[in-house]
Amino acid sequence: MPAFDFRGPRLFIDAPLAQDTRVELDRDQSNYLGNVLRLAAGAEVLAFNGRDGEWQAAIEGRKRPDVLVILQQTRPQDRLPDLAYVFAPLKHARLDYMVQKAIEMGAATLQPVLTRFTQASRVNTERMRANVVEAAEQCGILSIAAVAEPVPLERYLSQRPAGRLLIFCDEAAEVQSPVQSLQDASKAGQGVDVLIGPEGGFAEEERALLLRQPNILRLAMGPRIMRADTAAVAALALVQAVLGDWGG
Repeated sequence: MPAFDFRGPRLFIDAPLAQDTRVELDRDQSNYLGNVLRLAAGAEVLAFNGRDGEWQAAIEGRKRPDVLVILQQTRPQDRLPDLAYVFAPLKHARLDYMVQKAIEMGAATLQPVLTRFTQASRVNTERMRANVVEAAEQCGILSIAAVAEPVPLERYLSQRPAGRLLIFCDEAAEVQSPVQSLQDASKAGQGVDVLIGPEGGFAEEERALLLRQPNILRLAMGPRIMRADTAAVAALALVQAVLGDWGG
């Protein structure tokens, strides 16, 4: 038996969810249910808000879906691992892809940082949040990751808690087993930050600044140079397998 119901549509609802409550749908949600999915009154969907778990809900409305009636809870709320994905923003579709994959990998926070060689001059955080919600809807995820506003790399490093483990994926690091490196690292129970640089790599002064940080792990990602979005998936998979919640 599958752990989750992936056959029914899931809808993120930014409102409190409890049995017998009625939630009004906005125009986009009504259009999605009625015109895209062709669902009418009486059809059921799964609703979640990132706080109250997942609920079975029935559609109401005469001409189009207007309201969801919350019926019963299907899953209690869970918690994401204390894992932050810190990254130099990419452009357009590649940023969309990277955000979606980070959510699928279980990141709880997305933090864009601006570096010397960052190619994207503007970061649309509202679009990022929309991608977070869409990935959660499609992949059975209950918790909604936080999207932070972009900050310069130097400011991010000056503000981050020193007790958190900073995993710095560095293409200039000596190649050795990333699994062994992660196993040897001390998580200290205060969370993990995974940092992926821009397509042009880190500037030497940025690398020097990073290596002066406390509680840092300089991680080599093998003998090949990866694109930033590929490196993100590879690094998050390694971290989740060794330090995260993939081990149960």
